[in-house]
Amino acid sequence: MVFRRSIYKTPAQLRAMVEPGLITAAALDAVRPAAVAGASTLELDAIAHDVIVSRGAESNFQLVRGYRHTTCISVNEQVVHGIPGERVLQPGDIVSIDCGAQFQGWNGDSAITIVVPDPTRPELVAARQRLSDVTETSLWAGVAALASASRVGEIGDAVQTSIESSGEGYGILRDYVGHGIGRKMHEGPTVFNYRVADLGPEVRPGLCLAIEPMVVAGDEATLVEDDDWTVSTVDGTDGSHWEHSVAVHDGGIWVLTATDGGASKLAAFGVTPVPIA
Repeated sequence: MVFRRSIYKTPAQLRAMVEPGLITAAALDAVRPAAVAGASTLELDAIAHDVIVSRGAESNFQLVRGYRHTTCISVNEQVVHGIPGERVLQPGDIVSIDCGAQFQGWNGDSAITIVVPDPTRPELVAARQRLSDVTETSLWAGVAALASASRVGEIGDAVQTSIESSGEGYGILRDYVGHGIGRKMHEGPTVFNYRVADLGPEVRPGLCLAIEPMVVAGDEATLVEDDDWTVSTVDGTDGSHWEHSVAVHDGGIWVLTATDGGASKLAAFGVTPVPIA
């Protein structure tokens, strides 16, 4: 007989997911100011690792078969799953940093995008910052939609609508999507970043999702590099990746990987997150 774990968590399980979310947020908060010109991606990875270990947790990325780093760091045309190494950040680079922590058997997962300052190329920096801002806004549009959604697929509609409303003509990756999160970093259900005909499972208390739009400045077509991990755009245009883990509970929603539960960003959407009781 095959037993399938429900995609909905109990109140106690939701409470257990708060700490791994906060640890993940702390790791990214530590990396953010260090992502400057001259820093290597491996140095940034070490910063995230130290924070996670110091909080009594472990990197859930390192639990993925064949992967030995704490983060994925993707630069410029790389969109997701970039492997930290000796690459040194340059002025003007757009850098996406994805990170997760497992604490007492529960997981957090989050990603941010940073544009390294370059006063000599203000137009490049502005274009890359615009890509990051539109991607981040679409993430929060998806999170806000979750607060009132009946079905998971409504999130993707909100994400796509937000991106389209920017008027920039950006592409949305189709082959890489968000997911449920809990005992494992990647669980069901699938969270699409675009409109789909099948709206999927019901949104109700106990649902925990990692919402993560991956947006590119040009065509959405991607390829996997020779390292078998890094996903880059075929046309060489820039990518951006933002992600948060979010819980639905009896009182509302709470962004597990934001220290304020998402309050500051959700205010623009008229949504007030409620702490998990």
